[in-house]
Amino acid sequence: MKTMGLKVPAPLDRDFAPLSVTLREYERDAAKGPTVPLAVNIEREEGCCDYFCLDAFPEGVEDERTLDLAERMTKALLWMRGGWKITVCGSEKLFRKLAAAYTPEGERHFDFKFMGDVYDREFTVVREDDMARVKVRRDRAQSIGRHLNGCRIGFDAGGSDRKVSAVIDGETVYSEEVVWFPKLQSDPNYHLQGIVEAFRTAAAHMPRVDGIGVSSAGVYIGNDATKDISLFRSVPKELFESGIRHIYTDAAAQIGKDIPLAVANDGDVTALAGAMDLGEGDVLGVAMGTSEAGGYVDADMRLMGWLTELAFVPVDDFPGSMRDEWSGDYGCGVKYFSQDAVIKLAPAAGIPLDEGLSPAEKLKVVQAEMDAGSPGARKIYETIGVYFGYAIAWYARFYRIHHVLIMGRVTSGEGGGILLEKAKQVLREEFPELYQKIALHIPDEKSRRVGQSVAAASLPEV
Repeated sequence: MKTMGLKVPAPLDRDFAPLSVTLREYERDAAKGPTVPLAVNIEREEGCCDYFCLDAFPEGVEDERTLDLAERMTKALLWMRGGWKITVCGSEKLFRKLAAAYTPEGERHFDFKFMGDVYDREFTVVREDDMARVKVRRDRAQSIGRHLNGCRIGFDAGGSDRKVSAVIDGETVYSEEVVWFPKLQSDPNYHLQGIVEAFRTAAAHMPRVDGIGVSSAGVYIGNDATKDISLFRSVPKELFESGIRHIYTDAAAQIGKDIPLAVANDGDVTALAGAMDLGEGDVLGVAMGTSEAGGYVDADMRLMGWLTELAFVPVDDFPGSMRDEWSGDYGCGVKYFSQDAVIKLAPAAGIPLDEGLSPAEKLKVVQAEMDAGSPGARKIYETIGVYFGYAIAWYARFYRIHHVLIMGRVTSGEGGGILLEKAKQVLREEFPELYQKIALHIPDEKSRRVGQSVAAASLPEV
């Protein structure tokens, strides 16, 4: 790993080495001499695919640097788009590195299993000599949401709380948040009962229910086929198929027969909420809560069918950075843009946290310190803002972005504004070309807390 000094260092994390800067430095150095093309394509469902290209040093020159960066770019593209097949062109060494990593026993065994389960295919890494066959992009964009007619329920399933809204002809008539702990519960009935209770609470504030929209962490193929979801990680595999696979359909059936239901990833709903509010597309939405949820709406305000699981996208190139307990990888977004990031930075900020508290309760302690004017708490949000500014530049290598919208409980209160201003400073000083074209937004406090459930209500067509 080799990176230049940062113009905007992270106050509480001097080891932070943003991949956006690593890539920029690599490209500048490679441009000084002869290069060879290197490309990686990742295929997902129905032949959809995407790729990245890198003008790389010739093999035998800066090999370790090239392979490390290309591996991080492959990992990023995989979790941004999803997929079951990696095709490598232009580097035999990279092919061998990835083929060894993406196996049941390899360094990326989590990714291997997760993606194989999602796409019902054996995950594979292959080599291709024809660059034209690798530099291919196919998408399956679809219009969804922005329907506001009738009486609708919007539900947002989070890891620390669940939110629900009752919406009549586009006007929110009721919203609530209820604390729950889905990640700790192995009984599918706990989850089903919580969802049904939320639906019924919202339904009680309307004369009827015309449609139900759900924003939920996880991966969905089709409208309501839960392929994998961290919220229900404690449910045994033998109970997942019967109790979780179609949990939202089962819950909706208890509200009424044949009520239109639409389910979307919570990150996509974040982006949709931003696009609806702005009246424009090319929106990247990021929800900073129990984890980091991401979503994207294109210029025509369509969902692309991309995975956009930014929690598992690497943003920090420092190998000694904190590892995610689930995937086992280092430097990934979940430890930078969630309540985990706040908790991780608290010791360096001089804020003690009782280990007996839940993560959500620990976040509230830091937020209370922020409200009390604690300099340490302010540095936590400044640090996350620095993380985010450099991450936006990294994300912009893979998404066309004109707007970035941030939501979630981490952004609540004064800390969210501090975070956003620091991210803008990074773009202004490090990436002026991006600062000119990317606008950063944070909704008002009410929208920040329940905006996703309201946008979710617009998902089903009635």
